[in-house]
Amino acid sequence: MFQSLINLFFPKVCSGCSTLLLGTENMICTTCRHDAPLTHHHLNPENDAYKKFYGRVLVQHASALFYFHKKGIVQELIHNLKYKGHEELGPLIGEWYAGDLKTVVALQDVDQIIPVPLHPKKYKERGYNQVSGFGKALSEQLDIAYNNKVLIRKVYSKTQSKKNLLGRSELNETIFDVVFSEKEHNKHFLLVDDVLTTGATLEACSRALLNIPGAKISIVCMAMAHS
Repeated sequence: MFQSLINLFFPKVCSGCSTLLLGTENMICTTCRHDAPLTHHHLNPENDAYKKFYGRVLVQHASALFYFHKKGIVQELIHNLKYKGHEELGPLIGEWYAGDLKTVVALQDVDQIIPVPLHPKKYKERGYNQVSGFGKALSEQLDIAYNNKVLIRKVYSKTQSKKNLLGRSELNETIFDVVFSEKEHNKHFLLVDDVLTTGATLEACSRALLNIPGAKISIVCMAMAHS
């Protein structure tokens, strides 16, 4: 009764299209789930996410669940997750993708899942890291340890969306560092982020992690920018 009154005055809407959710729907309506542009990267080791890192940094695997189009469903989902406080979308997307990732041979020996970190100042401004819920859901579903301590962001920077690839790469080289002990040696790290665009930030994170002796890197994102 009380929940019905709450729903009457504060109706739940889809995070992808803002239509009212049915009683059986959770955060994303059935239509958006059906229409979301899936990449199917998990079926192709040489997918376009993996190719992003050719000649830049060695990764064992790279993939994303969705393609990200301007003014599309996925852009709305990520916007709601990142800027509207809808943290619950991260775990939902992680659970969605985990079933596919369980089939990826290259990920069978992953030791730790690591989120791309926020600078403490940015974390304080936003109140959460939008990647954390995604990473923790993958950790639970894939039974892999979650570690948000080893990779740190040293420099506070504003959005990089208007920087070109060269500018981002030069900046990112100075942003990330690692804090590790011998127990992190010879580990396969799965680096997780929200949207893969140029790949500059993920490249910089990977380079930092590769300072750990014997480290191997894989990358998984919620979405990948697609023209």
